[in-house]
Amino acid sequence: MTTEPSEAIDVYIAAFPDDIRDILEKMRRVIKETAPGTTEAISYGMPTFKLNKKNLVHFAAWQNHIGFYPTPSGTSAFDTELSSYKRSKGAVQFPLDQPIPYDLVKKIVRFRVDEVLGGNK
Repeated sequence: MTTEPSEAIDVYIAAFPDDIRDILEKMRRVIKETAPGTTEAISYGMPTFKLNKKNLVHFAAWQNHIGFYPTPSGTSAFDTELSSYKRSKGAVQFPLDQPIPYDLVKKIVRFRVDEVLGGNK
């Protein structure tokens, strides 16, 4: 029996305590609503959204933060807005003791959709 990608993400999210699960479910919902037509997968052990068979964004829960992985271009394009967060090439950490900036997540996802579809070069 094969697990569908969306079911695998359900299993991933279900493994966390309620407070973290709520954040992960909202991240998933925000990404889905912002990028309709994407498919879900587990890639690198993380919930992943793909568009045209290309990785769009990943997200994951860690001990003290939610990792959001919109590729290097997705972080560098929002350098100013992400300046208060710990980052590395293609990744940003949203601390669990602060509100998750879902509006910024939406902006980054929109940017990545445009990029994958050829609008951002």
